[in-house]
Amino acid sequence: MQRLITPVILSGGSGTRLWPLSRTSRPKQLLSLTHAETMLQLTARRMPADAGFAAPLVVANAAHASMIESQLAEIGIEDASIILEPVGRNTAPAIAAAALMLPREALMLVMPSDHVIRDVESFRAAVTAAMPLAEEGWLTTFGITPDAPETGYGYIKRGGELAPGVFRVDRFIEKPDQATAQAYLDEGGYSWNGGIFLFGAGAYLDALAQYEPQMLAAVTKSIEGGKREGNCFYPDPHDFAASPGQAVDYAVMEKADKVMVVPVEMGWSDVGSWDALHTISLGDDDGNVHHGEVVAIDTKDCMIRSEGPLVAAVGVKDLIVIATPDAVLILPRGSSQEVKRAVAALQEKGHITLDRAL
Repeated sequence: MQRLITPVILSGGSGTRLWPLSRTSRPKQLLSLTHAETMLQLTARRMPADAGFAAPLVVANAAHASMIESQLAEIGIEDASIILEPVGRNTAPAIAAAALMLPREALMLVMPSDHVIRDVESFRAAVTAAMPLAEEGWLTTFGITPDAPETGYGYIKRGGELAPGVFRVDRFIEKPDQATAQAYLDEGGYSWNGGIFLFGAGAYLDALAQYEPQMLAAVTKSIEGGKREGNCFYPDPHDFAASPGQAVDYAVMEKADKVMVVPVEMGWSDVGSWDALHTISLGDDDGNVHHGEVVAIDTKDCMIRSEGPLVAAVGVKDLIVIATPDAVLILPRGSSQEVKRAVAALQEKGHITLDRAL
């Protein structure tokens, strides 16, 4: 009998690359960016009970507990379990906490809460293709089919085919430069590393025991000493904070032997910048994407978004303008990764707009 898959939704990110709309008090996964529903809600909807999935398990920042519960309730998900991290320790400890809350034989579909997947059926088909080997102890990553020589993502090189559409991972590759990324695209056999995984809870914990025993020990102790309040579980803060902070790629996936990749084209974006949001949004005939109260005259290829004040733009092109009630961001289109420079300057000043709720 095939096991139910538990969606494990990682919702601990701060989303500073989408400042000033995204704040530590309400990061991008809790915002409505591409749809009337928030990114967390869209993620939770992808793997519903009527498609054969177990109730979701969300790992999140304790500061966002009430927002997460209310957003899930809004879409009819009342049975989710929520693990609330007292401090961020990156993805490997977060996934370990989830695995320790599940039976060892449970299959975990680990998904970031802030990604766009437009072709959900293709995603589900990839999960189905991965299931038989995942049940045999293989650790699965889903490779995003690249459509450009993107330098902002890590890459996965495919090895031999293990089953139809399923390949052994030859190696993981750090973010390349432009020429190398283009060579990967020309050669074929490479995928972007999108950070979506499928594996058994026991298989993941066994890998941690082998490669990161200190992490496993700390997280295990934090779960054993934690407390439950309704649907929420609070790991012991002292023990959880004692865990090394590391991404699952480095802690496990790049070290383990039985690692496979399922390449999939599914209309994926990590919405990692305002430029990325502009690209995936439906624009007008002049390439403009507007949201909120905007008056645009003779503008071209701009993204103008207002969460309050009227924004009037005349005779401009290739701009990103994001206005909230307490801050305005203006950037040349194509440079939106530079938001981090503004955020760093605000952090030095301890500026309230990094944290204040909108």
